[in-house]
Amino acid sequence: MISGTTRLIAHLGYPTESFKAPLIYNPYFEEQDIDAVVVPMGCKPEDYPDFLQLIFRLSNIHGALITMPHKITTMGLLDEISTNARVAGSCNAVKLDSYGRLIGDMFDGEGFVRGLKRKGQTISGAKALMIGAGGVGSAIAASLAAAGLAHLALYDDNNAALAGLKARLNSYYPSTEVATGSNDPVGFDIVINATPLGMNQNDPLPVDINRLSPETFVGEVVMKEEITPFLAAARERGCRYQVGTDMLFEQIPAYLEFFGFPTTTAEHLRKVARI
Repeated sequence: MISGTTRLIAHLGYPTESFKAPLIYNPYFEEQDIDAVVVPMGCKPEDYPDFLQLIFRLSNIHGALITMPHKITTMGLLDEISTNARVAGSCNAVKLDSYGRLIGDMFDGEGFVRGLKRKGQTISGAKALMIGAGGVGSAIAASLAAAGLAHLALYDDNNAALAGLKARLNSYYPSTEVATGSNDPVGFDIVINATPLGMNQNDPLPVDINRLSPETFVGEVVMKEEITPFLAAARERGCRYQVGTDMLFEQIPAYLEFFGFPTTTAEHLRKVARI
């Protein structure tokens, strides 16, 4: 039940029809008797800079979840930005601190990395190949580097995005060696598809599956279906793997911690979600 004491978390994006977060957060809040609610709010790009400032003037606002197309724009509207958000070049969570400042962070990569760790995959000192240097790939790269990844190979057809991500990683995480230019999966502990490949039936696989070792851990970001063609092929070779929706469910505990709510596990969120 929403009341005058309910803390509001705005889910800001446009359009809102595909939003899934309210169907995960709100059942959890209800189950845990947390007086908060996630509310989808459709805001067009031209209105967003003013709207973000105004919504945080509400007395009962607690925070905001940021999704497309506002993740990049948000970076220029904040008072403080986390290192991961700076490396990612985008932000998907905003809160107000005790001084009235807007604080931003990025949790896409955190969700992906938490999923790997929960499945027993070592990240510190490991070598990873990631296909895709866009928004989600940049967020994953930042969290991998923060977790102590020794070597990250990046591959993307967009040379500007590739160069930008490499420069930001070198600046903020110099201990992680960054290479570019090849999508050959040989010799890597972790291989990640951070592209839309797999959304369409005739998409090519992101790497040559015949060169993928059975010992390699494979990660996916595409959520259209649980076992994408890439994961199916990797599973056939004996690889351990992580499905795309794991990134979504694993990042919500990090969001809860960011907003100061009692946290939980991805498994529990899957049980209570009404998706």
